Amino acid sequence: MTETIAFDDFLKVDIRVGRVIAAEPYPEARAPAIKMRVDFGPDIGERKTSAQVTTHYTPEALVGRQVLAVVNFPPKQIGKYMSECLVLGAPDADGQVVLLRPDQEVPLGGRMF
Repeated sequence: MTETIAFDDFLKVDIRVGRVIAAEPYPEARAPAIKMRVDFGPDIGERKTSAQVTTHYTPEALVGRQVLAVVNFPPKQIGKYMSECLVLGAPDADGQVVLLRPDQEVPLGGRMF
């Protein structure tokens, strides 16, 4: 079991809905990955990220998909690529990432709560 946190700690993590607007392979990554640009709407704008999601997704299949991502982590250098957000996923039975997303279309930039 993980450590219990206060609700105020949870509120510090800014998880928003975005739409993947561009995706391409990231062959320079240590493990197979895809680079993405995600649009979080007018207040946050576009952010770049990469994710090891090649088992279940192609770059073409990701474009247009809504995703959930943490937008208030500091940028992180991933190889030669600067990641500006963290898309969220959960492992399938084989440990491969399945992206989290709303089950209905929602406005971009909507905050998870």
